[in-house]
Amino acid sequence: MTSVDIVCDKFHSRHDLKWSGRLGPADGGGLLLCVACVIEMIESDDIASVRKSFALSGVSRVLKCSPGALRELLQQDHRVSLHFTASLLGMLHTVEDADTLEKVDQVLVQLLLELQSEPSLRFVLDEVHKQLSNQHSLKGFLPTFSFLGNLVEAVPDVAHSLVTQYVPMLDHLCSALLYPDDALKASALYVWIKLFGTAGGSAAQSLPVAIRDRVCVLLLQTLANASSPQLINNCVGLLWLLVQLGEAVSVLMNSPSNLMTCSENQNSRTNNSQSLSQNEEQQSPDHCPLPLILKKLLLSGDETLQTTSAKCIASVLVHSPSQCSTPFIKADVPEFLFDRLASSSSEMLLWSVYSCLVLLTEDPLFFSQCHSVYGIESLVRSLTEALRLTNLEVPKQGLLLLTEILERQPPTARLFPSGPGFVAVSEAVVAGVSSTCLLVATQAANAAAALFRLNHQSRPVQYREIERLIEALTNKFPELPLPSSAHSRGSGRKRSDSSSQTSRSEGFLLQALVCFQAACRLAEECASDPLLKENAFTAPSKRGDAQDSLESLCQCLLRCCDSVWIPTVIMMCGRAHSAQMLQYFYSTLSYQFTLLPSLMPAFANKLASSGFFRLALEHKGLFCAGNRNPNLNASSCGFLQKLSICLLSQSDPTFGSYQHDVKEVENLLLHNLPSLCFRLSDWPSLLCEDPGLQLCEYKGPRATQYCLLIMLHLALQHGDRLLPDQTAFSSVVWLLHSVQEQGGCALPRSVLRSALYLLAVTQDNSPDLDGAPFNCVSKALSSCQNFSSLYFHHPALLHFICRYPELAEKFGPLVLELWLTKRTEHTDADQTMADIQEKKGSCAVERQDQETDNETMELLTLIEKYPRVILTLMDMVCTREAPLAGQALGVLEVLLRGQREYETELCTSLRPVLLQALQRLSVENMDPVFGPGHTAQAVNSLPLVLKLLCVTQARDAPSTPSYSETAGEQFKLLYHVSNIAGRLKPANTESLLPALSYLYCCLSLPPAHCTDRAVSMLLSNSGLMDQLQTVLSSSSSSSSAPSVSPSACPPSALLCCSHLLLSSLITLQRVHSAQVQKRISWSLDTAVQRLLVQKRNTDDLLLVSYLRLLQALLDVDLTSAVVCVRAGPGLLGPRPLGVEDGALYPLGSRGAQCLSTALSGLLLQVKHELLLRASVNCLSSLLGFLQRKSPATAKYVACQPWSGFLLSCLLSSGESCLLHPAILRAVTLLLQHGGTKVMWEPGVLQVIEAVERKGLKELSEEAAHALRLLLTQIQSDVLQPPPTEEHKQRARSMMESLDLQTSAESRSPGLPGGVLHVGDVSICLSDFTVKAS
Repeated sequence: MTSVDIVCDKFHSRHDLKWSGRLGPADGGGLLLCVACVIEMIESDDIASVRKSFALSGVSRVLKCSPGALRELLQQDHRVSLHFTASLLGMLHTVEDADTLEKVDQVLVQLLLELQSEPSLRFVLDEVHKQLSNQHSLKGFLPTFSFLGNLVEAVPDVAHSLVTQYVPMLDHLCSALLYPDDALKASALYVWIKLFGTAGGSAAQSLPVAIRDRVCVLLLQTLANASSPQLINNCVGLLWLLVQLGEAVSVLMNSPSNLMTCSENQNSRTNNSQSLSQNEEQQSPDHCPLPLILKKLLLSGDETLQTTSAKCIASVLVHSPSQCSTPFIKADVPEFLFDRLASSSSEMLLWSVYSCLVLLTEDPLFFSQCHSVYGIESLVRSLTEALRLTNLEVPKQGLLLLTEILERQPPTARLFPSGPGFVAVSEAVVAGVSSTCLLVATQAANAAAALFRLNHQSRPVQYREIERLIEALTNKFPELPLPSSAHSRGSGRKRSDSSSQTSRSEGFLLQALVCFQAACRLAEECASDPLLKENAFTAPSKRGDAQDSLESLCQCLLRCCDSVWIPTVIMMCGRAHSAQMLQYFYSTLSYQFTLLPSLMPAFANKLASSGFFRLALEHKGLFCAGNRNPNLNASSCGFLQKLSICLLSQSDPTFGSYQHDVKEVENLLLHNLPSLCFRLSDWPSLLCEDPGLQLCEYKGPRATQYCLLIMLHLALQHGDRLLPDQTAFSSVVWLLHSVQEQGGCALPRSVLRSALYLLAVTQDNSPDLDGAPFNCVSKALSSCQNFSSLYFHHPALLHFICRYPELAEKFGPLVLELWLTKRTEHTDADQTMADIQEKKGSCAVERQDQETDNETMELLTLIEKYPRVILTLMDMVCTREAPLAGQALGVLEVLLRGQREYETELCTSLRPVLLQALQRLSVENMDPVFGPGHTAQAVNSLPLVLKLLCVTQARDAPSTPSYSETAGEQFKLLYHVSNIAGRLKPANTESLLPALSYLYCCLSLPPAHCTDRAVSMLLSNSGLMDQLQTVLSSSSSSSSAPSVSPSACPPSALLCCSHLLLSSLITLQRVHSAQVQKRISWSLDTAVQRLLVQKRNTDDLLLVSYLRLLQALLDVDLTSAVVCVRAGPGLLGPRPLGVEDGALYPLGSRGAQCLSTALSGLLLQVKHELLLRASVNCLSSLLGFLQRKSPATAKYVACQPWSGFLLSCLLSSGESCLLHPAILRAVTLLLQHGGTKVMWEPGVLQVIEAVERKGLKELSEEAAHALRLLLTQIQSDVLQPPPTEEHKQRARSMMESLDLQTSAESRSPGLPGGVLHVGDVSICLSDFTVKAS
């Protein structure tokens, strides 16, 4: 034999060349193989084992590299082929070298595969069977069994032949398991492994039952006594295959322990089979050896064996969990499985152990023997590790095990008695929820739901950990791939992937909702237990932690639900409806109403305004019709009921029937919402059905209609129109008509309120009620004994009641009263909140004012449509108590001040009512000082009537035609007001102030020819004059004696009105020479001191009134029949008076200088419009008085240095101030009376240029007139040096333009007529026109 060719030189020469061939590439150079040489070599004892092994290696290479070549040589003679095979089989018994045996095994298998001949296979099996049958001992059959196993693996059909045609051979294989040689047993087991595992285990199905059962028993015996690793591994491998067969599992679990130690021979097969069948009935599962064997494997240090053991346990339990779990549990297998979790990080082992334990948890014995308590810590620790693995199936299975334990654990045995244990499991579940795999996160959410059971909570309860779990679930939502229409347009594979992702998202969201519901239920249960609510077992150091409290948890639940859960679920359900998801969703929303009742009003309003009535009702109609999805129906009904009751409970319980009404609605919803499973489009027909006789108040078709009305009402109240307005309106009218026709009981009050609300709010888009429909509605409203209980605060109710005169007559006053009352309460509540929230005080006040204005504007709109409402408000002002009357008055004031188009009509209609009110008040209060004889109601009403008179008078100007037509009424009103003012107590400033203000306006507003009777009547009223004297005297006392109590001083507004009224009386008395019954004494010192020294501490309006009174007195030279002016030494100086002081008495020269100084100071500092005008007018009157009484003093006062300084300041005060009529007039006065030398440049030139820049047409009439006077004055010789001709021409041109403009307008200069309201003081603007002379 050469080094490459497989031939033997010793034998080859005598062989026929047909058994030789060069096998290899087609171009030659291949390996020369002689089959005959090979056969003789392996049969010869003279050939060394190494040479035989080399030859077999060459044959193996040929079979591998040149398929079919050797087959062609052997097919020349079938006998040679069989002889070659037999020779190789013989070597399995004769060769002892392991390498050579391996080559023989390899070549045999390759050869049989190469031949692909059934006779060859049958020949081999026959030969093996013959060898087994002819040998009394199985010693030396190890290579044969190994070859047989390899052959079964290589040629699967051999396995089928063995179990069907060579059963006796299988008996020999079974007997081999009894041979006391572990290697032989291992090889025999190897054959059985290949038989049971080949071709998907199909051969095992054909295996005779007796053989299979015998194999099971022998396997258990062998495994129990195995010691070598190879034997153990093969036993475990065969066991893994057997436990996947249900019949084999039954045999394994029922194998008697006595058969494990008995001897067995080939003749005892039948007896053993019979004993096995008997033991299946008699053997107690507690004595089954398999759990002990598998537990033993779990204790081994080999992870592979541990993993296979766990898989075998799982497979056994899968086939028969109820029968097989008990032996494993009683053998403490769960304990050893939990120990494996604590000590391993192998993915396969963890998954296998998890799977075993999941199956074992189905048996209650698992928990009764406290295996869950023993292993929960190991499970949590292993979960933490599993969540870090790349194979996500492992943590998923672990979380499933945790879920099963949490769900099945008996409440009596706590898994987490202390906080750290609960914190650990919570952290593991949070990590699971945060997993990137949605399947893992879903299973973690399932575990969290089970963890939220009350019996799993530690003491103290770890509320903060529960919050973290909820937040982890919430934070997962943004990552969810939501379904979209775009998914359907992709390719098939993309659509499939998208659908899978969407399905997983829906699965996670559903399980998250279950978890959220469980958390809400846990919070509710904790709230009902005082110990859990207060967490009484909390450590003192953590007792003040607000974040670890039940309230914090409830707030977290509400916050997450409101901000994330609701939008996510709505979005998901909007694209893919799920009844189960909606069921948990509505259940979760229902829980919120019991967890934080204080926050529910705002939450309920948000839900209702977001369309949740429509949403829930549509889902009921879509999913629950026909008694489908009863759980969804129940949860949605519970949600709607709680939402409705919460919204109704927000109303103020003003009336005693409030609680009864809420209970009434609650009963209606409780009994009828479940049957309300209709689409919204079907509601109109449902409302118009005739339900027939109603046997029960809260049940039946009629009650269902009532329920519909309430739903429509509450939804519409929050902006959700479930039905079109006209449809809702007509349906309500028809329902009212149907109820009245049927007779019997009237509508429940709550239903009638809902009906009224729907009628009112939908009236604008519906036809007017008339005839029978109107009578039906009127009768329904009249059937309620207390209409106040039907009231709701909405402008539509006002318009609905006032729209129909009959309803307005019956219910109008009450509705208006309730509207104003509710507005007052609403305003007070807002003010209280503003006081509490100091940081937002100003914003709250502005918001309150805005809301108040809005409600007032609603009434103004109502009055615009229905003017008769004014009379109702007037009646309230005159007859009702002060708070309500004040609200009505406020509305009327806003109406008269803002709605100009109603001035004449309103004044005409209100004046007779006011006159009657004053007459009644005069009669009811005959006491001169309104003493004890008056009623509280009258005293409270008087100031309101007087204020309304002031407002009416301000709008009814003398220029209106109605003024002259109602002059008689005006005079009567003046008479009664003056009498009342005279009889009022001085301290009653609330009434006295509007009375004096009204009298003052009566003298200042009417035409001059209408004031003679008025001033005469007022001057003849001694009570009025005494009242004015009291007010003025109190003011003088307070000024001269600073120690007087502030409460003894008259209010600034009252003193202001007294001054203004007195100034008008002084002026008009002189004009009409009216007789005076009683003079008033007034201190001039007080006025001058106030203007000179106390002006910084005096209200601007009071200074205006002082100046106005001084102006009036100076115009009459301080001598009036109305006022007796008193002056002290401070003004006149020592007596006897000098000539100059006597001429100026009672002012005196010193007083003139003081007053002039005070007026100059006011002109320099004041920025108040009225004060500026009053100062200039008073200065004009003072200079006029001095000019008349003492021209020298007038010139002396006007030529003082401060006068020049004042003039210089006025001329340089800027364009806007310089062209003010008061400033122009002041400059003219100083030039006129003082002869003060003024430079043309820059003095007068500044005025000319300012006018030219602005334009004459832009000047007011007052300013133009004042400018004309100034230009006239400066044309005299007061300018030094005199102006140039150019300057004179500019002045003349401006004068001519002014003359042309004045003649074209032909109107008297002055402020526009009218009244200015400054607080409670009314000021006639005509009194403050800048004086022309």
